[in-house]
Amino acid sequence: MWGPWGRGILRSVHRRGVKPLGLPGVILPVLLARAVRRWRSNEVLPDGSLPKILLRDYQEDCIQSVLDSLENGHKRLGISLATGAGKTVIFTQLIDRVQPVSPSATQTLILAHRRELVEQAARHCTRAYPDKTVEIEMGSLHASGAADITIASVQSIISGDRIAKFDPSRFKLVLVDEAHHIVAPGYLKTLGHFGLESKREDSPHLVGVSATFSRFDGLRLGTAIDEIVYHKDYVDMIKDNWLSDVTFTTVESSADVSRVKSQGDFNAAQLSRAVNTDQVNEITVRSWLAKANGRKSTLVFCVDLAHVAGLTQKFRDYGIDARFVTGDTHKVERSDCLEAFKRREFPVLVNCGVFTEGTDIPNIDCVVLARPTKSRNLLVQMIGRGMRLHPEKDDCHVIDMVCSLETGVVTTPTLFGLDPGELVNNASVDELRKIKDRQAAENARAAQVYDHQRSDGVVDVKKVTFTEYSSVMDLIADTSDEKHIRAISQYAWVGVGSEKYILAGPTGTYLRLERTIESGEGPAPFRLYEIRALPPGVAKSPFAAPREIAKATTFSDAVHAGDKYASEIFPHSFVSRSQRWRNSPPTAGQLKFLNKLRGKAEELTEDDVTKGQAMDMITKLKHGARGRFAGLEADRRRRERQSIVLEREQARRQGEHITVGPVVM
Repeated sequence: MWGPWGRGILRSVHRRGVKPLGLPGVILPVLLARAVRRWRSNEVLPDGSLPKILLRDYQEDCIQSVLDSLENGHKRLGISLATGAGKTVIFTQLIDRVQPVSPSATQTLILAHRRELVEQAARHCTRAYPDKTVEIEMGSLHASGAADITIASVQSIISGDRIAKFDPSRFKLVLVDEAHHIVAPGYLKTLGHFGLESKREDSPHLVGVSATFSRFDGLRLGTAIDEIVYHKDYVDMIKDNWLSDVTFTTVESSADVSRVKSQGDFNAAQLSRAVNTDQVNEITVRSWLAKANGRKSTLVFCVDLAHVAGLTQKFRDYGIDARFVTGDTHKVERSDCLEAFKRREFPVLVNCGVFTEGTDIPNIDCVVLARPTKSRNLLVQMIGRGMRLHPEKDDCHVIDMVCSLETGVVTTPTLFGLDPGELVNNASVDELRKIKDRQAAENARAAQVYDHQRSDGVVDVKKVTFTEYSSVMDLIADTSDEKHIRAISQYAWVGVGSEKYILAGPTGTYLRLERTIESGEGPAPFRLYEIRALPPGVAKSPFAAPREIAKATTFSDAVHAGDKYASEIFPHSFVSRSQRWRNSPPTAGQLKFLNKLRGKAEELTEDDVTKGQAMDMITKLKHGARGRFAGLEADRRRRERQSIVLEREQARRQGEHITVGPVVM
């Protein structure tokens, strides 16, 4: 009836512990149908045997790195592999190749945090080891604790006393899938049961695998993993043709996330309100229509349920058969939807928090990132869904909906070292690398510093420096602004701002020399103004409108023009710095005015300042020193805040950079 391949399938089913004759009539056909599908997909040969798994070269290198490290006495290891690298294959191969720590320690435990990962690992282990017992500890499925291989949901194994049936002394190996979760409480509790809370000779070996081997929440992976023994980045795998090529398009949306709070990543509820608007969803769908309408299988990532509903409806408004899956979708309905998507029965699948990890949908040829994130891990996980090879796709198009950008937001260009605001259109991995190289070359050229004479009006700044003032008095006492102008002029010019100077006359009238960069003004950036004092009661303002006296292309020419005009309207004895009176003691009125600003600080005396210095300080105060100090203080506080944010961001980004070697505690 069944023929040789059918009998082989029955033998395979029976070898896995299934007794067909005792099963209800409805179950046997289901098992046989599944077995037929597996045989047709080459998972089972016609004689019931299993084809030999052929390892890729890097998979063999990875396994050998683990074995070498274990042989050198290391215990708790990490493997960093890009999504689609076949980590489950490596898992299963390690089971037989890792030697027992004792003659009785022959069992293996695989830990995962999601149903899909548990089921996937169980399928691979059953295929790889038909003669071993494979059991699942998850939900209503209870393992015996004595199986050769147990695949456990971490939530289930720590529930009640379920973990007690697993004797740590009988286990040689604990494997952890998506191991960036390994420092979560459930994992640590499980590792503690097996004596893996620290490095111990009598504990099982621990190997954790992840595509994003870092934490975004500040928890240190070093508490559970001692060493990363192998790392293969997704960019390298694309270059070596182990992953699908990817093209990137960034689209600037109108979403404003500047007010969205974050603790690690963005607050989901606030982020949803920012991006789940009719306007932003419209831009997203129209961008997809413009850039990826010919794609057959698009996976869209949203923030939450409300965003899923809003964006799915917007796709449908445009006549696109878009369907959605969320964490609340019943597992049977989710499975049916996913299978239909894999069969390409509809073009767009919208989700939130479901397909970021451990989902194998190789037919995805477009990924839409409709949710901004600060997590490089999440970004890599999302685009990784489209990187698996599939015979019916040439590449995967990633459409990144870029929102308003401030420190911390990551986009697809940031994965290649580019600025998050870099907008690209159908850019391949090689093209993004070229953009990075070109920008690096431009930055190198911009960093070259040439010496210029300051007298020609060109100020060459090698690096930005900030002068900090603890009080207004420190600011007005600082004469560094005047050094340059007083090297050119004999008059008592006072610096009151960045390249802005005042020369005060005896009646309140003063000259203002400043650098003004205005569109269409040509090559003469320096301006000299006269501001005349008005008699009391003539106008609301004590001064007339500024009147331009001269303009010059160089600073020295502007100063000379100012000196010439000052010599005509001001008494030389008042504005000249060489007058003897400037070195005399200050007046009582000057000291009183200055000391009023000092508050509780020690009062100035006639031994502290001269009459000329006091006059210059008062001129600074009258022409905006207090406002300038307030602005400088605000800038200083802002720089301090930015510095703190940048330090935290750099520390976090450094933690996301994977290198082979010891893991920081």
